[in-house]
Amino acid sequence: MASSPINCLIFDLDDTLYPLKTGIAPAVKKNIDDFLMEKFGFSESKASSLRVELFKTYGSTLAGLRALGHDVHPDEYHSVVHGRLPYGSIQPNSKLRNLLNKIKQRKIIFTNSDRNHAMKVLEKLGLEDCFEEIICFETMNPNLFGPATRPDENPVVLKPSLTAMDVCIRVANVEPRRAVFLDDNVHNITAGKSVGLHTILVGRSEKTKDADYAVESVTDIATAVPDIWATATSGCDDGGERIRRSKSELEGMASITAVGA
Repeated sequence: MASSPINCLIFDLDDTLYPLKTGIAPAVKKNIDDFLMEKFGFSESKASSLRVELFKTYGSTLAGLRALGHDVHPDEYHSVVHGRLPYGSIQPNSKLRNLLNKIKQRKIIFTNSDRNHAMKVLEKLGLEDCFEEIICFETMNPNLFGPATRPDENPVVLKPSLTAMDVCIRVANVEPRRAVFLDDNVHNITAGKSVGLHTILVGRSEKTKDADYAVESVTDIATAVPDIWATATSGCDDGGERIRRSKSELEGMASITAVGA
């Protein structure tokens, strides 16, 4: 794939590799409320309103709690918020697996979630061997897993902060101009564009200002983003010209179901 302008695809996880209709997102919100009620004794209504306020102000409930001085360890938080999720609602996606296997460039997961959650989701989707690396909560926040410090001394790092984007680029060792970033969150897409990544907004039919492409489903990249498929395996024909896949070939990649899946 040497003559392709793209050499790496960076995928968000939740609500990008699987659809919102699985119900994972509302389950996460409920689990956060449960954590706040169990940990701090809040009523259900207080927990729900606090979750919303902390998210708006700090980007996540955990980030807000630690910024306010509460000594909440990430593992304790994630064990409830992600540990009680209905993972059975996520079904294997052989169509997506087939597409990913056709993509010869590097493929990386970049998620705000913890590694255990990411691995469980990928396993449920049948994609656990499709990605080179998982850049996750632990990757962005190593200081939270070392010697104990005051909770407000090490702010939680998450997308869409530029610090998180810089961590991703450094750990993935990519040139932003040759990498594509796929995410369902408009703010994350804006952050990706600001550091020079090509961007694909997933779950929408219309582009935003900072999205180079918009696709309703992640599998739609087979036809929506031709630069990913710029070359055949050999890279060039005998004349040194780029070999492009036809539209019918690209559509076939999106529709073929993996044999024996």
